[in-house]
Amino acid sequence: MRRHPRGDWWLAAALAMLAGCVDAIGFLRAGGMFVSFMSGNTTRMAVDAVAREAAAYTAAGLILGFLAGVVGGAVIAQAAGRWQRPAVIGATALLLALAAALSAWPLAVVLLAVAMGVVNAVFERGGEVSIGVTYMTGTLVKLGQHLSAALMGTAPRTAWVPYLLLWSGLAAGAVAGAAAYGRYGTAVLWAAAGAAALLALATLPGAAGARRDG
Repeated sequence: MRRHPRGDWWLAAALAMLAGCVDAIGFLRAGGMFVSFMSGNTTRMAVDAVAREAAAYTAAGLILGFLAGVVGGAVIAQAAGRWQRPAVIGATALLLALAAALSAWPLAVVLLAVAMGVVNAVFERGGEVSIGVTYMTGTLVKLGQHLSAALMGTAPRTAWVPYLLLWSGLAAGAVAGAAAYGRYGTAVLWAAAGAAALLALATLPGAAGARRDG
């Protein structure tokens, strides 16, 4: 993440905030399942399978939905070329809007997982994701490593800042999503879709703050 320009830090933090918001809504809507945190769903699937609970199927469905989103996002990213970022974020916005429109149906939660899989392709480079915006375990590990290096004087003092920014974005988004869901229910997904659409517009080639390739 440190090799990216600072504009990418803020975009990643904004996307992490969006992911935190959507994950909180999905968690509350799905009764304790995640739409962006597949490690948690894998544990839930295993525990519920051993207990022979039907929730294991829900966890498995969300994992498959997320995986499908990752595959779809990678295809979009590779096909879109220099339009990669707005195309991927735009697809995420459409999926969130579809989930909002179908919020009364169980399928909506799976669509949220698909959207969270897709959005990880925003920072895909050479078939690898350089910044993950929906999962934070690795980010916290890097935060700790760079903070340790800064304290030992073997790295710049601010090397840990972008990782803290990314994690803080997800945490802030989760707080906002939980609070908004408590008041507005799944209707808040329309706001999430709108926020994603605005981010897609902001990353159009030539837009102020958009990355310039070359």
